[in-house]
Amino acid sequence: MLAAISAGGVLGALGRYGLATAWPHRPGRFPWATFVTNVSGCLLIGVLMVLITEVWAAHRLLRPFLGVGVLGGYTTFSTYSVDIQQLVAAGAARAALAYLAGTLVAALAAGYAGIALTRLATRAHPGRRRRR
Repeated sequence: MLAAISAGGVLGALGRYGLATAWPHRPGRFPWATFVTNVSGCLLIGVLMVLITEVWAAHRLLRPFLGVGVLGGYTTFSTYSVDIQQLVAAGAARAALAYLAGTLVAALAAGYAGIALTRLATRAHPGRRRRR
């Protein structure tokens, strides 16, 4: 299991690094790459949990590989904390507050949307085999 989590973590971290490299931000500016990474990661975690627990009869290592590994390595709430501190240090307190609250609200909404939309989409295809 640790090997699956580790391998997934490497892939997720590489994806996050690629996005951060492609979309850098200057000090005192809103860190969009980290915001998008965390919100999209939460959306994907919502999708994944429905698929693995309600739709697929998944291999026992799939959830640790994708959920804890790939998506755990992809999302970065530690960088989120550092970004907030850097915004405050740069005198951008309003941006820091917007980022702090906006990320939490958007990430929770994205997780919920991932769950709700995946359930809706899988119910639209009743012929698919579901695990009970």
